[in-house]
Amino acid sequence: MSQIKIYTDGAAKGNPGNGGYGAVLLSGKYRKELSEGFIKTTNNRMELLSVIVALEQLKNENSQVTVFSDSKYVVDSVEKGWVFNWEKKGFLKKKNIDLWKRFLIIYRKHQVKLQWVKGHAGNELNERCDQLAVAAATGGNLKPDAGFEEQAKKKGEGLF
Repeated sequence: MSQIKIYTDGAAKGNPGNGGYGAVLLSGKYRKELSEGFIKTTNNRMELLSVIVALEQLKNENSQVTVFSDSKYVVDSVEKGWVFNWEKKGFLKKKNIDLWKRFLIIYRKHQVKLQWVKGHAGNELNERCDQLAVAAATGGNLKPDAGFEEQAKKKGEGLF
């Protein structure tokens, strides 16, 4: 089985604001690009969602995957084991619970290593993901981020 490489990035115009994610998946001679935009969300949600959606594209379980992300939030949460402790404690007082739960489901179906890369530092594939994320965030086909809206409702915050 070949090694799969995934590059991801998230963007938000305002935090919260319009947001989007971008991902590039590589396996041998195959390359796939993904992106999607949302009306109101956060940068951290888009960073995490980019990883989730990319992993959900994989057809074979137990794939060996390296995810490259410029998000310390995502990489450190997994590689330093924080998310697994949050899960044990029921995600008490944590943000983006809907996405972390979704992440853990797909993460456990594969052998995943997350690796941090410096953003906006000339890494061609990280730059491409940034372009995809920004284009999605500023595009015309923005969808609601139901998880963000639910989180805002629970906190009693207005959406606009």
